[in-house]
Amino acid sequence: MQSGFPEHPRDFLDTQHWSRPALDALLACAAAFKRERFGDDLRGKTIALVFFNPSLRTRSSFEIGAFQLGGHAVVLAPGKDAWPIAFDPGAVMDGDAEEHIAEVARVLSRYVDLIGVRAFPKFLDWAQDRKDAVLRGFAKYATVPVINLETIVHPCQELAHILALRERLGTDDLRGKKYLLTWTYHPKPLNTAVANSALSIATRYGMDVTLLCPTPEYVPDARYMQRAADNVAMHGGSLTVSHEPHEAYRDADVVYAKSWGALPYFGRWEQERPIRDAHRHFIVDEAKMALTNRAAFSHCLPLRRNVKATDGVMDSPDCIAIEEAENRLHVQKAVMAELARDSGLGARDSGHGARG
Repeated sequence: MQSGFPEHPRDFLDTQHWSRPALDALLACAAAFKRERFGDDLRGKTIALVFFNPSLRTRSSFEIGAFQLGGHAVVLAPGKDAWPIAFDPGAVMDGDAEEHIAEVARVLSRYVDLIGVRAFPKFLDWAQDRKDAVLRGFAKYATVPVINLETIVHPCQELAHILALRERLGTDDLRGKKYLLTWTYHPKPLNTAVANSALSIATRYGMDVTLLCPTPEYVPDARYMQRAADNVAMHGGSLTVSHEPHEAYRDADVVYAKSWGALPYFGRWEQERPIRDAHRHFIVDEAKMALTNRAAFSHCLPLRRNVKATDGVMDSPDCIAIEEAENRLHVQKAVMAELARDSGLGARDSGHGARG
């Protein structure tokens, strides 16, 4: 890893917490790792990957990335191959949970140099889920750096996305590019994490962002809309909300697709379903892509073909979803390498308190 890396937070929970110079340094490091995959940045280091949800790309790319840098990854699935965990302060633990995050995070910190956490919302009460209690619990009690593997935002995907766009568009300067984030149909409601993240990172890099969704009910949480607006004020570009596909696609340079649920119906998805089912035509197809400026198309994956996007779109040379998925490996190595440079102290810490 290069010396003189810009100052950054101890954890990698949300790209918004990192400065633009620090993010750019991560992207430069990721590009270097893409040219030369192997190194010794994690020699003698370990990372615990704690998965509360299934994973294909995240688990494989983190495990392989740690290996390629000389480190070792341990994968844990609480409730399956590890004890169920309680997170509430003052919890009376007379239910399924066998141990509390206060012990889990501190014990793991004695074993490993980094902790990664993947924990989706429970989709019952957005007022609770937006608190991101699982990730925040690890960050509070761990004494080593914590990495967000996807909760209510997906920061690793953000970096992989920006790296793929820079490669495709042939420039590190994405300002002024017309960026379309489009909702797509899915037979069940999904996490808003990638939508939140796409809004954050696209506006952070100064693009002219259009959010396309069926109705105002599908606009993401006000926290992320305000964040995007603040980014526009600081970095330039623009933010527009549209409910008209043909208008939104016109002259786009980037089309990023994702399905997500409508927050006003959070936990009441059967009531939301008629609205969702009425907008199957939001599928990304060749006719809509023909309205763009030969736009790069991408999706975080997994993607249901001919539901979210047609075969023609996915198999087009303009689809960079595979490149973006590959870039997960490289950006995550950059994140692990940078955070691990100063880690290890937490694993030897004899203190008993939580991080403030």
